Amino acid sequence: MLASNKGAYEAKNSESIGLNISIPNEQEINSFTTKNMMFNYFFSRKYMLIKYSYACVIFPGGFGTLDELFEVLTLTQTGKLNKLGCKIFLVGCEYWKDLLKFFETSLYKEGMINKADLDLITLSNDIDFIGQKLIQYKF
Repeated sequence: MLASNKGAYEAKNSESIGLNISIPNEQEINSFTTKNMMFNYFFSRKYMLIKYSYACVIFPGGFGTLDELFEVLTLTQTGKLNKLGCKIFLVGCEYWKDLLKFFETSLYKEGMINKADLDLITLSNDIDFIGQKLIQYKF
C-alpha cells in the first residue's frame, strides 16, 4: 500500500487514499495519504478497497493480501463486481507461480473452477506492461 500511496501522492494530480485496519501492534497510517479511513473489521475495509476500483494490481504479501485477492476473484467470478471485469494483475511471477499452479492442477482439474476463472488473472513481472494495459482499458 505504501508504494501506491507514495506514487499517487507524488503525482499531485489525484487523491492518495489510505484504508487502514485497526489491529494490535500493526498498521499505522502512512505519510503519503491525502485522505484516510480506519476500519475495525476486515470485511468493511475490503469492501471499500474494491468499491470504487476498476482494476486490482496485487503485489506479494501475506494472509491479508491473499484474503483480498480471493475476495476480488470471488466477486469477479460471480459477477458481483461487474465494473472490475477481468482486470486483476498479480505482480511477481516467481512469487505467485505455485498458487496459480494450484488453481490449475487442483481447482480446475477437480472442476471447482472453469477455464474462464483462470483467465481472470494476468501474471507479470513487468510494471510497464501492466501500466499500459490499465491505460488501454476504457473505464
